[in-house]
Parts: sequence; structure tokens; C-alpha cells
Amino acid sequence: MATEHLSPLDLAFWRIESAAHPMHLGALAVFRAGGPGAGPAAGPGTASGATSGAASGTASGTAERAAALLAARCASVPGLRRRIRDVLLPVGAAAWSPDPGFDPARHVFLVRTDEADPQAAAGPLMARPLDRELPPWEAHVLAGPDPESFAVLFKFHHALADGLGALALAAALFDEGPALRTSARPVPEQRAGSVLRRLPGTLAARVQDVGQALEIGAAVARSGLPLGVPAALTADPAGKGTRAVAGLALDLDEVNLVRKAAGGTVNDVLICVVAGALRRWLEERGDPAPTGPGPRALIPVSRRGRAGSGGGNRLSGYLLRLPLAERDPLLRLDRIRAAMDRNKDAGPARGAGAVALLADHVHPLGHRLGGPLVAQAARLLFDILVTSVPLPGLTFTLGGSRVREVYPLAPLARGQSLAVAVSTYKGTVHYGLVADAGAVPDLDALAGALRAELDALVREVS
Repeated sequence: MATEHLSPLDLAFWRIESAAHPMHLGALAVFRAGGPGAGPAAGPGTASGATSGAASGTASGTAERAAALLAARCASVPGLRRRIRDVLLPVGAAAWSPDPGFDPARHVFLVRTDEADPQAAAGPLMARPLDRELPPWEAHVLAGPDPESFAVLFKFHHALADGLGALALAAALFDEGPALRTSARPVPEQRAGSVLRRLPGTLAARVQDVGQALEIGAAVARSGLPLGVPAALTADPAGKGTRAVAGLALDLDEVNLVRKAAGGTVNDVLICVVAGALRRWLEERGDPAPTGPGPRALIPVSRRGRAGSGGGNRLSGYLLRLPLAERDPLLRLDRIRAAMDRNKDAGPARGAGAVALLADHVHPLGHRLGGPLVAQAARLLFDILVTSVPLPGLTFTLGGSRVREVYPLAPLARGQSLAVAVSTYKGTVHYGLVADAGAVPDLDALAGALRAELDALVREVS
């Protein structure tokens, strides 16, 4: 079997990780039991807990049954049984390999908590790095005081999958339903003759790639001035890496009301809500009024096809100034819409936001030696991550319990205090906020500001 090396971007995510700045993304799914006897009997797998003993398939509780189901099913998902190992050649590279001792009990955990809000329990779990000797993922089943409700915090290393890829892996663990494609497309074998015939085109493509890299580098240099960045969006790069998690659910109908009246896309409105909420939050904290062009938001863009097949990362991005100094909500939306339109006209392969594409031009040894430097440089490129993870129009269930809320959670770059992720599920917009707990002790206030900002936009167009 041929060795499957990590792609350059996947390798970059693997190398830049540190104990205080783990590079996993996540999703907090909140479930409600479907009623007595709704779930099928659990399989033979087991799940051990961070605060409890092992949960077996004979457990009667809703959360215990969910943990046992996840443990039983994960063994049959090939993408969840692979770990990352360094290889001799190319120097500095890493590759996927099967975990011969794969044990579901080292990945699926039952966590008993007195917290009624699972987001409070998710923060410390998001702060803990994944075990780099194991397949890089975990699922924590959070059993709270309500016996009919539970939550599952999924954690996937960014080297394993981007948001869409992580969704496909998690979906494979739910009850049977329309499957999401998760297998990578095979790379066709090339004969020597065909390679020679394609050589002129290959050289031309290489020249084009170098030109693209120079263009992206120039765009990064032009956008690198941190003008108008509030102090609240920065954190001590040498901090302890503590994390806080908060989430908010908003009505998609209200978002569409604003979109139809003011123009733009749903994503434009969702980004505008973030910008307005940041302004409100800073005002409530008593921070100085925002000035200048505003903080730079990195907006990741998927480069996958509609089918979304394949693991790993297929990402580019847009870079966008959030106009926090603008007081009028609709004018903020106009400016965001215009900036996003310019980004889309240029395409996801150009501009400073496409810096992820530069990973393809770095030798694996460069990723190994330069990983720590790249991690520290993230704050020089952007100030806040605002990412959207589209969910299919399916109803996800686990053991008969329905997912009623799902909050995506993004990794937090070194030196930054906040990352925002958003997804839409069953007519509801879910914002997931991950913050440096030391730099942002009032994350719930920011979640409340998101609600207040959407209310203000609705009033403006009503």
C-alpha cells in the first residue's frame, strides 16, 4: 500500500500546534431524547469517562447509551482509526498510518457534570490538546443534570479535517441516514511516458504557481498593518491556553428578513452581526471607541466540490476589515457586503486571505522547522477568525435522540483572544464562540451582544 503523506496544508496545521495552543476544531451538539425506547441497543464498544467510570452498552441512561454507541461505531470509520507518524523521506514530512492498537475507550469519554449549560463544560475540554500518538480526534459525551438531555463535544485535529470534513466524520457516527461522502478520491497512477508528455504543461503550471505565491505574499504585506485592532482582541502569546466557550442560537428567518431588505447574502449579514456585536461588547466593557479601518477578519473559504468528498483541508480564505468604527448598522452591512463582493470578484486564490495556499510551496522540512514561527505570525496576518460551516438539511440523531442545537467551534491562534464559528441547522443560526479565558472573562456578554445586534438590524429594516 502506498504511503499517504499529509498534504502541505495539513502538515502545516500539525506542525504549528503547541500545548497552550491546540489546533483542533470542534462542534458541540446538544441532544434531546426522543422518548422511552427511542434508541437502539448499543453495540459491544465501551467508553471511559473523564469524571466517571466506563459506560457499557448495557447502561440505561440516555448519555451512557450515546457514549456506548459512539464507541461501538467509531471503529468502523476508517478515517477515525488513522494516526500521524513522521517519515524519513521526504525529510520533515508526515504520513497517515493505521493505529494497530486502536481503542475506542481512548477517544470516546463520558463526562458527568453538574452544569446545566454544556458550554461551560466544553471550555476546559477545548483547552486540552489531543494525544498526538493516537488518531487525532475525541468525542466527549456530557451528561448533565437533565436525564433526558445530553451533549457531545467532538474534537478533530485540523490536520485531520477542515470544517466540512469534520462534519462528514461526525455524521458517520450518528444513526443511519443519508450518508456524507468521506473517502478521499484515489490518485491515478501515472506512467513515465505520460509524465514526459505533460512536462511542458507541468512547467507552465509551476511558473503560474510561483507567480500566484508572489502575488499572495505581496497582498499579505499590504494588509499587514494592524490598524484599529481593539486590545480586547489580543491575548498574551505566552498565556496558559485556558479556553472559554459560549454559544447563541438566532432565528434564520430574522437573518433572511435583513438580507431581503438590505441586500447581500446570508453570510454578509452574519458577519455584520459579528462586527456590530463586537462594537456593542467593547462599549459595554468601557473600552475606547473603535477607530481606524477595524480588525482584520479571516473568512475561510472551502475549495471542495459540492460533494465535499475527501479528508484533510481544502481551504483558502478572504481577508476583511470589520468596520467597528461605523455606528450605523446598515452602513456597516453595506461596507461588509462591498468588501466581500470585491473578495469574490478576485476569487479565493488571490489576496491576503489566500495565504493558506502558500503552504503548497513550502518543503516539508520547512514546515517542521518553521512551524513555531508560523504559529506566532498568525496575529500579524489577521486579528479574528470568522468561519462558517454549512450543514446539510438533515435531522441528525444518536440512539434516537435528536440534535436540536449544534455549535461549531474554531481553534484559537496564538496571540488572539477570540474565534467565531457559525452554522445553520433546522432554521436556526448557531454561533459558537471560543475565547482565551484569561483575556475574555466576559464571553457570555459578547454572546448577548450578538442577539442585540440582530435585533437592531431587524428594527432598521422593519
